[in-house]
Amino acid sequence: MGNWSDFEAYDAMGLAELVRSGDLTAMELLESAVARVTARNPELNAVVLPMYDEARSRIRAGLPDGPLRGVPFLLKDLGLCYKGFPTSFGSRLFADFVPDYDSTLVERYRNAGLVMFGKTNTPEFGLTITTEPSLYGPCRNPWDLSRSTGGSSGGAAAAVASGMVPVAHASDGGGSIRIPAACCGLFGLKPTRGRIPAGPPQGEGWNGMSTDHVISRSVRDSAIFLDIASGPALGDPYSAPAVQGPFLSEVAKAPGSLRIAMTVTSLNGIKADPECIAAVEDAARLCESLGHKVSEAAPEIDGERYQDAASAIMNANTAASVDVRLKELGRELAEEDLEYITQRAVGSGAKSCASGLIQAIQFIHQTGRQVARFFQSYDILLSPVLLKPPVPLGYLDTRTHDVRGYLTRLLSYFGFTGLFNGTGQPSMSVPLYWSKENLPIGTLFSARFGEEALLFRLAGQLEQARPWWDRRPPMAGTAV
Repeated sequence: MGNWSDFEAYDAMGLAELVRSGDLTAMELLESAVARVTARNPELNAVVLPMYDEARSRIRAGLPDGPLRGVPFLLKDLGLCYKGFPTSFGSRLFADFVPDYDSTLVERYRNAGLVMFGKTNTPEFGLTITTEPSLYGPCRNPWDLSRSTGGSSGGAAAAVASGMVPVAHASDGGGSIRIPAACCGLFGLKPTRGRIPAGPPQGEGWNGMSTDHVISRSVRDSAIFLDIASGPALGDPYSAPAVQGPFLSEVAKAPGSLRIAMTVTSLNGIKADPECIAAVEDAARLCESLGHKVSEAAPEIDGERYQDAASAIMNANTAASVDVRLKELGRELAEEDLEYITQRAVGSGAKSCASGLIQAIQFIHQTGRQVARFFQSYDILLSPVLLKPPVPLGYLDTRTHDVRGYLTRLLSYFGFTGLFNGTGQPSMSVPLYWSKENLPIGTLFSARFGEEALLFRLAGQLEQARPWWDRRPPMAGTAV
């Protein structure tokens, strides 16, 4: 059966159960997913590296008997390495980089029985919040092909929203799981710092600000993926607090009556667009109807200095990656290697001194302590994910030489998610609201350090109260 028509009616756990019961084979599921990529990717440009023959070979060789055995899965083309296949980081500089090892997380995904069959589009080095790299071209939002998917996990979000797969790998260093989930009407949780290993070549991403996980349609898929992926690897520099039981078991539990703080003003002091405010107010009313207590409040921090510190860390890490790559290639950086905004980031990172980087890291940690004190009085902080609904493609052009204009547009769009990368707290985008133009607007819920279980309980409750499973873009569910 090359194209099983009911493929999109199931989440990943549902597909795994069909394989477990013998109703379908892993090969049938793979071919159904491949058919959807083949039919929809020309419009969306979500999948940039097919790995179909590799996936078929893995199935024929026999899959591990894990909890997600036979489920087709896509990897983001950033950070994670799959031995023998390119990892481009969305950059021409890395277009022919082929790792000779598997990332720890890839090994865990494989042991869970997942069938990895391609890689998804991402902006260069994940440095912006749209997915329009020069290397592969723009990824388009299934809800409106003229709009951005968000970034940097834009290809993952487009693939899931369009029905190519029920869940896809993603990563988040400033909002890159939660922003694409918000733009594409999906669920996206950023785990606690140290919950998921970044190895083997590194112990952390962006000095602890970046972490991996997934974007999914269902809450329970996100939970089981965290179960199979979490836990320190040998030699990791630190790990997240231990959990009491499987995250999957938390989804059906009642969260109790939560103290929820609400804000619509971003780190840089910009108030959100009226429709984004309406989304938060609607979520607040929903939470109150479920027995939670909502009040307006936000942690008091130096938002401008925080953003400068986070940028310094990102730029220094990007410059280090570029330096290592150039040494491998045995040459100097050429102008055509990087997009202009990336060139500027790398230049800034290369000029920064060790003292400046340490000061930036220390300020980020100081901010984390301030925010932790705020969460002694509240269980959850509710806010928009973005300052605007999904913007048109081209709004954030990383090839422009108008750096000031680019940054102005970036800060008029982005401002809520990045705080929780610095503090390391878990944070999730939940698809509860659509704009008048039928564009998804995600709502951000963030919890104390280590409390993904609480977020999963709340997310499960919200999913039951305001189901989003059947709310899908026009191309999803169509014949392929």
